[in-house]
Amino acid sequence: MAESVKDQVVAIIAEQAILEVADINMDATLEDLGIDSLGLVESIFAIEEAFDISVPFNANDPSASEFDISSVTSIIGAVENLVAEQKG
Repeated sequence: MAESVKDQVVAIIAEQAILEVADINMDATLEDLGIDSLGLVESIFAIEEAFDISVPFNANDPSASEFDISSVTSIIGAVENLVAEQKG
């Protein structure tokens, strides 16, 4: 069975944070997990590659983008929305 979007996103974030998947708190911000701006960019690239989607350029500005990076849960939701849009 294919991994869920949630599982894949959490695995990508865990890899960037150098943490175990089980240590990822869904309410945590990337900053809470020790992911800096470079790690954020690497995470976004990994997410884009894993799901064959394009994350909006202004994702780091919640007022300018529907792609919310304020927590792990919001990132998962934003990726699920982009994947759903792509499938039409």
